Amino acid sequence: MNKIILHATDLDGYLQDADKAKIDEVNTLYKEYLEHCSRLDRATNHDEIVTERNNLVIKAREIGRFLKEVCSNEPNIHVYSFETPQEQHGAASRLISKLRNPVTGNEEFLYYVQRAYELLFSHVWADAVLPTKRSVITRTPVTVPVQNYAVHRIPDVDKIINNSVMCVMLRGALLPSMIVSKEIQEYSSNGYVTPFALFKIKRDDSKREANMDYILDLDKSYFNLEQLDGKDLIFADPMNATGGSLVTIVKYLREHDVKPKSVKFINIISALKGSLRVVRAIEGAQVYTLWMDPVLNDAAYILPGLGDAGDRLNGKDSESNPRNIIQLLADYGAGITNLYRAQVREIEQTVLER
Repeated sequence: MNKIILHATDLDGYLQDADKAKIDEVNTLYKEYLEHCSRLDRATNHDEIVTERNNLVIKAREIGRFLKEVCSNEPNIHVYSFETPQEQHGAASRLISKLRNPVTGNEEFLYYVQRAYELLFSHVWADAVLPTKRSVITRTPVTVPVQNYAVHRIPDVDKIINNSVMCVMLRGALLPSMIVSKEIQEYSSNGYVTPFALFKIKRDDSKREANMDYILDLDKSYFNLEQLDGKDLIFADPMNATGGSLVTIVKYLREHDVKPKSVKFINIISALKGSLRVVRAIEGAQVYTLWMDPVLNDAAYILPGLGDAGDRLNGKDSESNPRNIIQLLADYGAGITNLYRAQVREIEQTVLER
């Protein structure tokens, strides 16, 4: 079978001793936080509930300050809620709160994912080029007293997006990648639709975080190595837990003489450990995340996290009959496929012409 496997022990080899110390420290802080979670869950009267809720707020602030201090010394890790003005943090906090909530259903979850990537797009690209702008002139439906046209100024991002390729780490990353590609198309002056490279990669969830494997199935992946060389590679995955899938793919590409111009990893939530692994393992890689969570549990799930983002976006596959890329696109339905029709066509072409 044509597969590439990376082991968790290989990933940890990229971490520096100082990184491991920081990871241990935040693990200790989060164990204290979990104690308050447990007490709140067991609380039986109003006073106990108020006390433990207050304790959670205090401990969350302590963890947040620690994460911000760590990230302030890491120029390649960009956390929206650490780098943007205080006035903008409420929007990000509200989005993350809704995404974490287990009662948020599929349609709402998708809506908040779209909003999250709109914020992230501005943070990654639009904010980087301000105040460079270009004018957009739009013909409106209003014709009285004459045909009306509206003029709007938007960030001129052409120079930093027109070399981009969307690299999709199936399956939870498919829709986020389409969203980012659509944002690029809408901001560009020429309606640039990114090429897509599709990587069938999964982690072996039968193993624990300490000995987990990351398996890249080349027979079920769709990409052209020559088309990736010298490109700005964009990976949009809602969750960055361990960083293992990204490192496996980029390591494979570089071993086959692909030299990306840049690598950007764009997440809604990223764990500290996964972020550090990515920037240590991949020279020059940039991690952009809307929110930084502190730790992983033994099964390599982010805490406090939001569960399996892929399942919440796409529905759960059966073990015996997992959907292929075309089936997954079809299951999105007409609403999604019409909204992202240029991206769907590009993905279908990538799959069918291989």
